Amino acid sequence: MTSDGDDRSMRERMLAGDPYIADDPELAEHSLRAMDLMDAFNTTSARDPQERRRLLTELLGSLGEGTEIRPPLRVDYGGHIRIGARSFANFGLVALDVAPITIGDDVQIGTNVQLLTPTHPVDPEPRRAKWEAAAPITIGDNVWLGSGSIVLAGVTIGENTVVGAGAVVTRDLPANVVAVGNPARVIRTIEPGTA
Repeated sequence: MTSDGDDRSMRERMLAGDPYIADDPELAEHSLRAMDLMDAFNTTSARDPQERRRLLTELLGSLGEGTEIRPPLRVDYGGHIRIGARSFANFGLVALDVAPITIGDDVQIGTNVQLLTPTHPVDPEPRRAKWEAAAPITIGDNVWLGSGSIVLAGVTIGENTVVGAGAVVTRDLPANVVAVGNPARVIRTIEPGTA
């Protein structure tokens, strides 16, 4: 039990979306397991797709049929990431899954995209004490995240939406739009079935 009277483990707090301290032996073990699997995945030959898929299936919470992720891949725990069918993540995906990350079917993820669920206190004292929290990220079906885009904690992106390269998504985006910039803003609506 911590001095705040909460007798839950740090992992239980983290999974509930409540403040927790990441420097905890149980969380460290989960993180080390993920690092071992990431290292193995990231060094597996492109000529061995079955081994890559086996490692991803062991690392991630779920991996849809026909989905491909090109290394390097970086995660916190891996087990809180769910990716649908036929999705593709190009080189350099960083998916910090302190909270759940849900990626739909047919999603295209460009190079060096970051999906960042962790948050840290603005108040310097709890931050100095190493408290943090997290909020989930949800990416709808058929979304395209352009290279270098960043999606922050708590964001949901609706289906068919396109996020421009380098955009920083700080708030939810509706379905069927194009969003660009920092912070990302909607610049047009997409009419499904039109070029």
